[in-house]
Amino acid sequence: MTDAETADVETTDVVVVGAGPTGLMLAGELRLGGARVVVVERLPEPSGQSRGLGFTARAMEVLDQRGVLPLFGEELETSPEGHFGGLRFDYSVLPGAHFGARGIPQARTEAVLEEWAGGLGADIRRGWELTGLTDLGDAVQATVHTPEGVRRLRCAYLVGCDGGRSPVRTAAGFDFPGTPATREMYLADVAGCAVRPRFLGERLPGGMVMAAPLRDGVDRVIVCPDRAPVRGPGERPGFAEVAAAWRRITGEDIGGGRAEWVSRFTDATRQVTEYRRGRILLAGDAAHVHLPAGGQGLSTGLQDAVNLGWKLAATIQGWAPPGLLDTYHSERHAVGARLLMNTRAQGTLYLGGAETEPLRALFAELLVHPDVRRHLAGVVSGLDIRHPMGTDGHPLAGRRLPPLPLRTAAGTVTTTRLLRSAQGVLLDLADDAGLRAAAAGWKDRVVTVTGTPDADGPLAGAAALLVRPDGYVAWAGGDGDGLSGALRRWFGPPAEGGRALHHDQEDTA
Repeated sequence: MTDAETADVETTDVVVVGAGPTGLMLAGELRLGGARVVVVERLPEPSGQSRGLGFTARAMEVLDQRGVLPLFGEELETSPEGHFGGLRFDYSVLPGAHFGARGIPQARTEAVLEEWAGGLGADIRRGWELTGLTDLGDAVQATVHTPEGVRRLRCAYLVGCDGGRSPVRTAAGFDFPGTPATREMYLADVAGCAVRPRFLGERLPGGMVMAAPLRDGVDRVIVCPDRAPVRGPGERPGFAEVAAAWRRITGEDIGGGRAEWVSRFTDATRQVTEYRRGRILLAGDAAHVHLPAGGQGLSTGLQDAVNLGWKLAATIQGWAPPGLLDTYHSERHAVGARLLMNTRAQGTLYLGGAETEPLRALFAELLVHPDVRRHLAGVVSGLDIRHPMGTDGHPLAGRRLPPLPLRTAAGTVTTTRLLRSAQGVLLDLADDAGLRAAAAGWKDRVVTVTGTPDADGPLAGAAALLVRPDGYVAWAGGDGDGLSGALRRWFGPPAEGGRALHHDQEDTA
């Protein structure tokens, strides 16, 4: 009998594999929903390395919804100027949009999320490496190698948040179609060179380069040489190779600097065909890999986690309506497909040679039009996401609830703050006792808030909104029957008795 067969079996609700931003965000979301969660991470300590350097506008809103953004302890710097495939424009042409928070190392994001999720009760175990898993039909069993030996974890669901080479994805047999890498690119954090900043990149005859200061004396450089061959898995470039490529493209010598970290990436583009197979699910890079254009990868993973967390917790807690967990795939697979589309388009524009000059010229002409700029700003920022809600097509349904102030009997509160507890929210914007009564049976899952928005804001004219825990509007209107249908669809059957929790009765914000 093997060690794995004789090891003790520990039970929990969810096992999350991977303690990167996606896994830690998911762990916190599950805890907010009342689920027990164990996060297993093969690295004994955080690596301190940071591929990502910030997050998009929508990811900032998501972090703020949960009260995570203030944990960074500083006002995050954003820039209205961004680009699409290297073609620059002002993102603020779209209300609420910007080019994201810049210069936030991924290691810092992970530290903040680990503090938050751990504070909520997530059990984060480092030095625990998944070595096998089995979907038993009514549970999942994971075999894990730990510093103390082999352990087995039995859970209701297991989620792979373990990166682009996901062992969970491989072990569970997910299909991962797409296009293989055609080029290789380098990144390095270099000390002692005083590199000229190129925040949005610079295209030159030999390729494209980017540079940004990380802290005093240290710069992040990214080098994208034309036609650089793709090396095998596990092979990494040395700093001398990165410096040589930088010099060929820019004519500048950074070889005298000291590299704190060197890595590579490619333009491989793949997406799993299904985000869920029975009791095993994928999120973040485990579900989709792509060219890192516009800082969208980490941000998309965070949003995968927020979409999945409340649905999975509701399923575990027993109040999820039929099919709720399946909407994780239907909603986020569509978002992931658009992500791959826009990053491939940006790669063609940014990294293509002379043959793509006509395409760049055409995009430059199109960017003269405000509608085009608004569309592209929405694509990259994540503010254009609209989930199908199966409602009557109200213009707010399926879209994110923007951060706005509401005047209530208890004072002014922001829509962002109302989502801190990861519950549903019914915004009664017309002081309608009938709608409040219609929602009374869901008081344990949906907070009712009566308030008045700004007269000229995006909620002007709306009578009521039902907002899901992830911040997306599930229903908008003024009809009690329509509200009851939406509540049943997203929050299950009503509880017996009870009255709706009202914002001026209890401060849940």
